[in-house]
Amino acid sequence: MTAARIERLVTSGQFSLDGGTWDVDNNVWIVGDDHEVIVIDAAHDADAIAAAVGARALRAVVCTHAHNDHIDAAPDLAARTGAPVLLHPDDLPLWKQTHPDRAPDAELTDGQTLTVAGVELTVLHTPGHAPGAVCLHAPALGALFSGDTLFAGGPGATGRSYSDFPTIVESIRNRLLTLPPQTVVHTGHGDTTTIGAEAPHLQEWLDRGH
Repeated sequence: MTAARIERLVTSGQFSLDGGTWDVDNNVWIVGDDHEVIVIDAAHDADAIAAAVGARALRAVVCTHAHNDHIDAAPDLAARTGAPVLLHPDDLPLWKQTHPDRAPDAELTDGQTLTVAGVELTVLHTPGHAPGAVCLHAPALGALFSGDTLFAGGPGATGRSYSDFPTIVESIRNRLLTLPPQTVVHTGHGDTTTIGAEAPHLQEWLDRGH
């Protein structure tokens, strides 16, 4: 039985792209135990995230993609803790829009495994919402951290720069709907869901993107 657990912190700020700005609430996911954790998507508020981590060792700041609302607090959090910032290289153009003078510390690659508190999280490259979008699958926790690739109710948005609807449909079809239906989907915004709950009404989206 694993001692690792999943904690959720909601932070608020703004998402900006293509000349527009929107107020958003983001889910920051903290995965680990009483001794060590990783943070998935360091959004908006480094103070709040650092307080939630507390005295635990932060092993990595993992970015599911590089839209500003998912990475704006990442360099500050890394500087405080010494943790590396991890990002898929296909999202570097987006990253540089927010942090032109500070590169990520290491790359995320498809199939890579991250380990924290004895739990393995496998990186799934799921482009579409962004070119370098990834999800993290933790079978031992029955969990998927989907960033903005999949939400309760459908795929992430693809109406802005660097996004593509047919691509996100293929990512969901080939990488996510193949996971066990009981897998809990921890999203970048809003409520959690499960693969099984999303599968039936995702068929409409899949048909549109075929």
